[in-house]
Amino acid sequence: MAVEVGDKAPDFELKDQHGQPVKLSDFRGDKNVVLVFYPFAFTGVCTGELCAIRDELVPVLPDADAQVLAVSCDTMFALRVFGEQQGLEYPLLSDYWPHGAVAREYGVFDETKGCAVRGTFIIDKDGIVRWKVVNAIPDARDVNEYRQVLESL
Repeated sequence: MAVEVGDKAPDFELKDQHGQPVKLSDFRGDKNVVLVFYPFAFTGVCTGELCAIRDELVPVLPDADAQVLAVSCDTMFALRVFGEQQGLEYPLLSDYWPHGAVAREYGVFDETKGCAVRGTFIIDKDGIVRWKVVNAIPDARDVNEYRQVLESL
């Protein structure tokens, strides 16, 4: 079942690219969260999107009291190398095992391909989903939309 705007965001805990646990509810009351699901590290569209987040969104996050959390079904070890190669310092979270469990919970897991589709959820400080977009695997998202939504919170 897909998570919709107005729903309480399902909590989760995943390890980041450095093996540190990151729990969604730890941001509650403190930061808005831009939760970005993407299919695979090291692929063209995903790399482009995550680098656009690095270059265009991360600089405005302090003003929006926000944090980006990027989630894929890649292993923590692959995410570490990918993050280092691309200079991605925000958390890259591994939904590797149980495979795609968080992506499934948010309704953005492609069972036939074994990965998340391009789903983004903006979650406010109260843990409520305020905006979402879900694109097919080949279709990149527009980072400018994230900024506009964060400005409205």
